[in-house]
Amino acid sequence: MPAALAVRNLRKRYGAVEALRGVDLRAEPGELIGLIGPNGAGKSTLVKIACGLVHSSAGEVHVCGEPAGSRAASASLGYLAELFRYPDWFTASELLGLHQSLSGSDRGGAERDELLDLVGLSEARGRRVGTMSKGMQQRLGIAQALVGSPRLLLLDEPTSALDPAGRHTVRGLLGRLRERGVTVLLNSHLLSEVELVCDRVAILVDGRIVAEGAPERLTQRGGVEVETADGTRRFPDATHEETPAIVARMVSEGERVYAVRALTSTLEEVYLDAVDEGEPA
Repeated sequence: MPAALAVRNLRKRYGAVEALRGVDLRAEPGELIGLIGPNGAGKSTLVKIACGLVHSSAGEVHVCGEPAGSRAASASLGYLAELFRYPDWFTASELLGLHQSLSGSDRGGAERDELLDLVGLSEARGRRVGTMSKGMQQRLGIAQALVGSPRLLLLDEPTSALDPAGRHTVRGLLGRLRERGVTVLLNSHLLSEVELVCDRVAILVDGRIVAEGAPERLTQRGGVEVETADGTRRFPDATHEETPAIVARMVSEGERVYAVRALTSTLEEVYLDAVDEGEPA
């Protein structure tokens, strides 16, 4: 089975500005990848090229084995832009019906009901878009992106307008999509969300991917912290294996130990370091 998304040496230039500088990225079926980076890094450009909305200057992008922008590639993906606006007078069901017509989906009301249930809007199928909160419209947008059962889903800031309950709903939805074998490329500034749901993270800075890997591999151990009766002591160079010996030595020396914590860098710290190192002078 071909990769859901295969990007090879992708370059894009807007006049004197080089938005993408040789990006390589591969997403396998059922994989959930977080694409993070500062504003202007090239994230949206990459997504738009994959959708066929923007032409690359060089390199290749294939969606499920087909060239990006081709009819076959477009039929295999769903897309939710960061800034979108639906007609206020449409009901939720009518909006999905319109997108079924545009995508060629023939599953009718059954698909609409399934998607509205999936994003927690079953009771709002007859509600007009103009009366919905921004969070509800965001979830409706995700349902729209899923019309036609795409194998690749491109989401640009899908949880930015959601409250904690709404973000929890979307996290559950992404997990169910992974179980169905749907690949998701998640473009987001909410690093905590990316760390919670993504199998792999790619950090894009100044048009280049400067770090890539599973969140738990990108973050690194930062020693051990031991809470005692006399205060907290830190051992920044200690490894996981050395922790029992450290605690045993402290106890033998008469210290009262209340808690032991393994310290790790957060994805935010890794991201900030990557941005500092990856930005041009």
